[in-house]
Amino acid sequence: MGPLEGVKVIEVAGIGPGPFAAMLLADMGADVVRVDRTQAVGADFSLPNREVLNRGRRSVAVDLKNPDGVETLLRMCERADALIEGFRPGVAERLGIGPETCQERNPKLVYGRMTGWGQEGPYAQAAGHDINYIALAGALAHFGRAGDKPTPPINVVGDFGGGGMFLAFGVVCALLEAGRSGTGQVVDAAMVDGSAVLMSMMWGLRAMGVWDDERGVNALDTGAPFYDTYETADRKYVSVGALEPQFYAELIERLGLGGEDLPAQMDRAGWPKLRERFTAVFRSKTRDEWCADLEHTDACFAPVLTIAEAPDHPHIRARATIVAPDGTPQPAPAPRFSRTPGAVPRPPAWPGQHTDEALADWGFDPAELAKLRETGAIR
Repeated sequence: MGPLEGVKVIEVAGIGPGPFAAMLLADMGADVVRVDRTQAVGADFSLPNREVLNRGRRSVAVDLKNPDGVETLLRMCERADALIEGFRPGVAERLGIGPETCQERNPKLVYGRMTGWGQEGPYAQAAGHDINYIALAGALAHFGRAGDKPTPPINVVGDFGGGGMFLAFGVVCALLEAGRSGTGQVVDAAMVDGSAVLMSMMWGLRAMGVWDDERGVNALDTGAPFYDTYETADRKYVSVGALEPQFYAELIERLGLGGEDLPAQMDRAGWPKLRERFTAVFRSKTRDEWCADLEHTDACFAPVLTIAEAPDHPHIRARATIVAPDGTPQPAPAPRFSRTPGAVPRPPAWPGQHTDEALADWGFDPAELAKLRETGAIR
């Protein structure tokens, strides 16, 4: 059931990075129960839910504006190892489910908080999205071509890399510490912080004088012709990342350019000429033809695949990187473990789909459930 089997987590429903963190924990075997709003109930439970981010956990519908609903969540906290929420700072406290209140019921509880800007600071109460968080963190400025404006790399850097992944990591770290100390703590996961950490290598390169603040002129930001994508004869794309001299030499030979008088690899003044030559060569064959020539070599090559194409690639198939447990293609749990592999234990739930079942497992008897339903605290 995964390395987190036996860990009980409450997820107060949110969007984006919070559900992603909960998915990661559930993939690794944690018993995660998502607390949805009662107003969100309404789907036909017989129909499949295709929201991949919601896979692996049960859903209960609880009205957190109802005192009985708040008490329901606090009782769940008594049995939980961790709780995660994604409200703006202060909202959970106003609802009566802030960390101090929850930890009064369970001092060992790890309380994970997911925000864009963090729990304090001048921006803490402002609205924002991934693009804003990575902009302030010093990441967005470095995505894009030279001479062009910054290009948002879809919302994987801030929301999921800098946000949800750091929240899941923080919760697991705090759970390990709580196992030693017997005391929980608050995990303040901010997308702006995590996005900054993801740029650590670039900060180091800049300190060493080998990273330019100008966009699109460095080896890893499309500045180098040997670390870029190229269009093929069938209007598809391939990627090359031949940074090391030996890999670059192999790329040159396999492109049929070994006999040409080309600029040295690290001669930046010669990069425009190299790019022009690479562009022309890659346009001379289709993507499949280049795969036949360059896959399984040390030229640091891979075809650029869409979401629709990736599941059919032989390497992706061989590793079962994409699975379809309920007929919906989606990434398999990662990373992999030799003894306690992760899994997708259940398909995504509709809001409130498991209210009675999950709450019963968490210590509520039938009479209590009936009373809570009467008062509108659950649905």
